Amino acid sequence: MAAAAECDVVMAATEPELLDGEEAKSPTPLTSHPSVPLLEAESFKEQGNAYYAKKDYNEAYNYYTKAIDMCPKNASYYGNRAATLMMLGKFREALGDAQQSVRLDDSFVRGHLREGKCHLSLGNAMAACRSFQRALELDHRNAQAQQEFKNANAVLEYEKIAETDFEKRDFRKVVFCMDRALEYAPACHRFKILKAECLAMLGRYPEAQSVASDILRMDSTNADALYVRGLCLYYEDCIEKAVQFFVQALRMAPDHEKACVACRNAKALKAKKEDGNKAFKEGNYKLAYELYTEALGIDPNNIKTNAKLYCNRGTVNSKLRKLDDAIEDCTNAVKLDDTYIKAYLRRAQCYMDTEQYEEAVRDYEKVYQTEKTKEHKQLLKNAQLELKKSKRKDYYKILGVDKNASEDEIKKAYRKRALMHHPDRHSGASAEVQKEEEKKFKEVGEAFTILSDPKKKTRYDSGQDLDEEGMNMGDFDANNIFKAFFGGPGGFSFEASGPGNFFFQFG
Repeated sequence: MAAAAECDVVMAATEPELLDGEEAKSPTPLTSHPSVPLLEAESFKEQGNAYYAKKDYNEAYNYYTKAIDMCPKNASYYGNRAATLMMLGKFREALGDAQQSVRLDDSFVRGHLREGKCHLSLGNAMAACRSFQRALELDHRNAQAQQEFKNANAVLEYEKIAETDFEKRDFRKVVFCMDRALEYAPACHRFKILKAECLAMLGRYPEAQSVASDILRMDSTNADALYVRGLCLYYEDCIEKAVQFFVQALRMAPDHEKACVACRNAKALKAKKEDGNKAFKEGNYKLAYELYTEALGIDPNNIKTNAKLYCNRGTVNSKLRKLDDAIEDCTNAVKLDDTYIKAYLRRAQCYMDTEQYEEAVRDYEKVYQTEKTKEHKQLLKNAQLELKKSKRKDYYKILGVDKNASEDEIKKAYRKRALMHHPDRHSGASAEVQKEEEKKFKEVGEAFTILSDPKKKTRYDSGQDLDEEGMNMGDFDANNIFKAFFGGPGGFSFEASGPGNFFFQFG
């Protein structure tokens, strides 16, 4: 809203020279017989006052202009037109009229007040202080001048705090200070731009773009506003469009340092990211990793682009089977952008591959809560099943084989483990060791029973055994499995070859 401005409208028709009790100096003393131009000028002024009182500021402006044309040396006419322009929100034009009024009459208190108000509204608090100080010199009891002087000093303080906080990257506090300053300086583009830039740094892009767009509607060549528009697009990963705005800003202001740096960073990020993508598609994962890493070092403030770069590098690491590194990259991605579904999916798959099923379930739950698709539901279901399976006995781990082990590999593994844990081998050990080895011997036999039977193995691998409440191993006997495997009685024995040592005798 435009700052309120008083107009000298309370005047008696017989006393045109009075301005609310203050006498306006005229270069030519009024006589008892005013000239025709002066009479016409006063008539225009009175009509302007009437329109001003009715808040028809455009018509008021027209009549004050006519008065000035008829009598260009009258301070009050410029003062009244300045008041009207202020009500129209045209503070820069109003400033010119207010300055002209005090040039014509330096003792014109309201002229100094209006000049100060225009300076303050435009964000020049230092100049505003000087104007209000002059008004107080002329009238030290003037309450309006006293208050406006305090307001101008408050704006100076907000500017000082904002400058310090911007250096500290405390952008929220800068926005707070600029909001307070703009209450007194509503037409200050500089304050608005600083606020918009900080909003962009805080990721509040719609608000920042709105501020910049408002300025560009009034001044399409404003380099600072063009820079902020570009900055928002840049941080939203719309790099090509961002570059266009940075280039336009540099056309308007070739020495615009921030636009220059941002433009250079944007072009470098775009090139590195595209090169990394190309290397990945060509299967050159090592080069892709290096390019994505270089891109991540260009601008740490570009959160959205860096989140994508981390996820891309995580994909490269997963291809290189560096799964822990891939998980770390995806974690960095979601730290930067906690809505980044692709990063959660990539990390969840890495958790599945490293058998960290609880973490995988957590990520898939996050994804499914955000996007309830059939695909995401199935991924979550699979992870939940693997989690349940992981909590039962891992027969592959007991035998020390891979899940894709062949029938021969399973047999060899059983032979090795069964001999290793057979109770006869540990007959001379302590009771505690014997008990532990007997337990392991039984588990090895149980694992072999399941994994050597194709049907049981299939049910175990698919998790069907969980629904069937296990494999019903109640009548299982590890010794029978052992005897059957090694050919029955007389086909095998343990022989001592020294304290604690055994060798195996086959018949």
